Amino acid sequence: MFSPEYEKRILKHCSPVARNLFDNLESSTTPTSLDRFIPCRANNNWQTNFASINKSNDNSPQTSKKQRDCGETARDSLAYSCLLKNELLGTAIDDVKTAGEERNENAYTPAAKRSLFKYQSPTKQDYNGECPYSLSPVSAKSQKLLRSPRKATRKISRIPFKVLDAPELQDDFYLNLVDWSSQNVLAVGLGSCVYLWSACTSQVTRLCDLSPDANTVTSVSWNERGNTVAVGTHHGYVTVWDVAANKQINKLNGHSARVGALAWNSDILSSGSRDRWIIQRDTRTPQLQSERRLAGHRQEVCGLKWSPDNQYLASGGNDNRLYVWNQHSVNPVQSYTEHMAAVKAIAWSPHHHGLLASGGGTADRCIRFWNTLTGQPMQCVDTGSQVCNLAWSKHSSELVSTHGYSQNQILVWKYPSLTQVAKLTGHSYRVLYLALSPDGEAIVTGAGDETLRFWNVFSKARSQKENKSVLNLFANIR
Repeated sequence: MFSPEYEKRILKHCSPVARNLFDNLESSTTPTSLDRFIPCRANNNWQTNFASINKSNDNSPQTSKKQRDCGETARDSLAYSCLLKNELLGTAIDDVKTAGEERNENAYTPAAKRSLFKYQSPTKQDYNGECPYSLSPVSAKSQKLLRSPRKATRKISRIPFKVLDAPELQDDFYLNLVDWSSQNVLAVGLGSCVYLWSACTSQVTRLCDLSPDANTVTSVSWNERGNTVAVGTHHGYVTVWDVAANKQINKLNGHSARVGALAWNSDILSSGSRDRWIIQRDTRTPQLQSERRLAGHRQEVCGLKWSPDNQYLASGGNDNRLYVWNQHSVNPVQSYTEHMAAVKAIAWSPHHHGLLASGGGTADRCIRFWNTLTGQPMQCVDTGSQVCNLAWSKHSSELVSTHGYSQNQILVWKYPSLTQVAKLTGHSYRVLYLALSPDGEAIVTGAGDETLRFWNVFSKARSQKENKSVLNLFANIR
């Protein structure tokens, strides 16, 4: 059967049982049950094993790079997986969306046992609605699967569509020097001056110069109408400017140290300072008649944001505390102490009532989500670097975060899954400043590298159906 030399080499590595098998094969002259080896497939359940494949290496750098190069998405992978199941296992999946929802529920549920191979005499064929003369190489269910509606993939450009020079833009984590108005005008604090840049005309104007007072700008903030801008200073006072008239209309004293955070609520201006106070003032009335002081932080206040309904004010400080205030008490109604570093990044969700997001500094690096209706913490994600700013999309449940040490990146997140939609790089210093465009599609970021970079990161507004209600006073002219 074998050559003597070859047989000797094999027998050296064989067990005694195998040697007896070879002896029986040589002595036999007729085919026996030992002339071939048939593996036992009793415990093989292909459908369960297919769903249970270990995908721990799917997120490896090589796989991710290959997917980016080939343009492959998770939905493409799911569609291909469903197609294979249809053709090899006869699962009759005809909708990718349905398969994706059932995957998490039934991925590891053993299927009912059935024969893998069937041998029977030919009978009358039942095509189950399929044409026996179809020219397609796949079944009717797979054809329907491939024709199922697919959501268009949104691609985010990794390159800014505009870059502006910003000389003397300070590299200070505790300042807020960039804001974008509802009138599409950008206000930037550069050294001792505030400059206005029109996104419509690209015209640049200088609003104010604090150099005669030996002062510097530490914060800027537009009101909701976009016609008034507040400027916080290193000396502790706040000036309010009418942009159209290019005129200072108010000067608010009260802080004994620099004012690094500002937030408007209609005509009420809240200011946070290194002196640990938060002062709320009505800019239409004399200062002493409308002043309201909030005490709670033990170090510098570096973040202030009003909720979308203007009922609650969130404040973050260098004491690692996040407080929530209402309009009726001078004490915080909620206090969150989970952060391990300064809390500057604060953002209220415009889509989920009472949802607040906050980010910690270098020693914390986490973005945390809070349910302010119940006072309970929600999700938390470790970003790997200092969180400098947060902003929610106006049109979708996404948010963008900017980061400092050590990666200086910009990340776009999907909520509530907290999956990264995009990672943008380009700044060589910490991305300390962030502002959202009035249409909600673009952002501008600023850093200590003295540049302002504009990015298209969020989707466009969804088209709204025209309201035909007679109660809508703005639907018709008459």
